[in-house]
Amino acid sequence: MGSVMPCSPQAAYLQRAGVRTAVLEKRHVLGGAAVTEEIVPGTPAHPLSPCPQPALVGPAVPVLQRHGLRVLPRDPYSFTPLLEDRSPPRSLLLGHNMAQTQRQIAQFSQKDAQAYPEYEAFMGGLVSALDPLLDAPPVDTAALGQGSLLQRLMALQDLRPLLRAGLALGRQLPRYYEVLTAPISKILDQWFESEPLKATLATDAVIGAMASPHTPGSGYVLLHHVMGELEGRRGAWGYVAGGMGALSQAIACAAVAQGAHIFAEKVRGVRARGDGRAQGIVLQDGTEVRSKMVLSNASPQITFLELISQEQLPKDFVQRIQQVDTRSPVTKINVAVDRLPSFLAAPNARDGQPLPHHQCSIHLNCEGTHLLHQAFTEATHGHPSSRPMIELCIPSALDPELAPGGCHVVSLFTQYTPSVLAGGQPWDEQARNAYADTVFDCIEAYAPGFKASVIGRDILTPPDLERIFGLPGGNIFHGGMSLDQLYFVRPAPSYSGYRSPIPGLYLCGSGAHPGGGVMGAAGRNAAHVALKDFRCL
Repeated sequence: MGSVMPCSPQAAYLQRAGVRTAVLEKRHVLGGAAVTEEIVPGTPAHPLSPCPQPALVGPAVPVLQRHGLRVLPRDPYSFTPLLEDRSPPRSLLLGHNMAQTQRQIAQFSQKDAQAYPEYEAFMGGLVSALDPLLDAPPVDTAALGQGSLLQRLMALQDLRPLLRAGLALGRQLPRYYEVLTAPISKILDQWFESEPLKATLATDAVIGAMASPHTPGSGYVLLHHVMGELEGRRGAWGYVAGGMGALSQAIACAAVAQGAHIFAEKVRGVRARGDGRAQGIVLQDGTEVRSKMVLSNASPQITFLELISQEQLPKDFVQRIQQVDTRSPVTKINVAVDRLPSFLAAPNARDGQPLPHHQCSIHLNCEGTHLLHQAFTEATHGHPSSRPMIELCIPSALDPELAPGGCHVVSLFTQYTPSVLAGGQPWDEQARNAYADTVFDCIEAYAPGFKASVIGRDILTPPDLERIFGLPGGNIFHGGMSLDQLYFVRPAPSYSGYRSPIPGLYLCGSGAHPGGGVMGAAGRNAAHVALKDFRCL
């Protein structure tokens, strides 16, 4: 057998290249965290992300569309209702129509409305320059100083994407460098004065990260969330028709169509030969599956600290994996409701049908960046945020087949919640429900009647996300997306190019370059590296 791996896009790439491939999925349902499961009978939910990251779209998308993938674009895409002493309260609706977006921003600041197109162009320039870096392995710095002169010259070719990015940035490089290294609050303060706009934009810089808008380097996370494109529109997001599980199914169908085999089997470990090379895996029941390559879509922590004997790895490498920052602020709450939320700032229509803002990422408790920082600070002291940052999505507003008539699925991506509570208290049922009640009380303030509409809910705290999906610390990115854990050093120095200290074992999930998000870039890049090595065997 050519290769074995958890279910992931690289299976299709490898099988298409002629490598016999078997996919082994830990859970009963394919897709890891990109799955669709019922909250209550008849109302499916997405345990984690309700939207695919735009970088997913690219060469793979036409293939996946032939296997059933449909992405429903969102426009408008962002809605921020406010709590304020006026009737009705104001709200901020952002979409792809620049004139309409500027009119929305002008409610808060004419100056900001005028600056917004320039800000979008500025950020677009940085994204265009960095985007190609997602589609190539990081520069192998070790290879630059090893081997023959010819080998070193060949290694220099890997510098081309980095050099092209530098040339594209040109004289703006110092300003762009500041965006990558500074707190996002500092960058936004340079552009805008209205707090609702700054807080709304800052959410993309801290989503999924144990970071505040005042944390240095948070600007990169914002860029990571707006890279890529959807149907030719850069930075656009959409809902997968049928839920995120439909994306995983399309990937699986593409792999099977090429001849790959998929099994729902738990892997106990990676088997290595006497010379240290990976030779396959061992299943939970002791069955051995022999292969020339093993690609792991699991986290670096599971791959190198659980699936392989640490005695076979360099001590400094093991130490680096153990030291990866995997703190997670995320508690995901999936909710089934019997009607759409009706916001004070944008009441529902009489017929109860979805309005444009219902298809958006709805940002609550985002009146100002100080609220995001306050929520973060509480979590750093071991306490769930008393006024958490809430990103509310209603995928059934665009995809009514997700719920029975009149009902809807609400996805709540909330933070900040620490993995470990103050005093070592457990995330037991009481703690989980107490936090969910806090979140629901917040939503009720913006949309009275929300709590009465709830049919069922599913609460996933950081420990739940780790236990169920194997996410270290509950971190959706398999490790923080801070600058000290990206590119050259993801997951560890000298091993950022998908190869590991065990020849034939590759890392191809979110813990590898370019990091987290439902994009498939790590899988595609890892497949290309593995194929290159396979042809030399």
